Amino acid sequence: MATKVITVDDIDGYDGTDVGRREFEVGGVTYAIDLGDANFKTLQETLDLLAPYVERAVEVKQAGRPRKSSTDAAPRLRGYTNTDVRQWATAQGTEVSARGKIADEVYQQFIAAHPDAQPED
Repeated sequence: MATKVITVDDIDGYDGTDVGRREFEVGGVTYAIDLGDANFKTLQETLDLLAPYVERAVEVKQAGRPRKSSTDAAPRLRGYTNTDVRQWATAQGTEVSARGKIADEVYQQFIAAHPDAQPED
């Protein structure tokens, strides 16, 4: 038993023998689409019209996403760093990761042991 694969034009559904995967580039990004010869020719003509605009345009980078502000966020400690908290916790026998979020309970214990480390508002 044989299997026959029919490639269909992504634009108009045409399923002729000339349909194939076509790659094209816009602004330094490569795209792929299944097109027959007629639609590929139209795409090439469109890209030729677009080329002078893309060449003269500048890329607009999306602004960085703002950090989530949460009421559960770990407090910032006055006069101490996360490294200080990690070193203190390790000395107390509490397991903390070398990077990443420090558990809220660890912060609370640190503040209890260091009254001068009250969270900044």
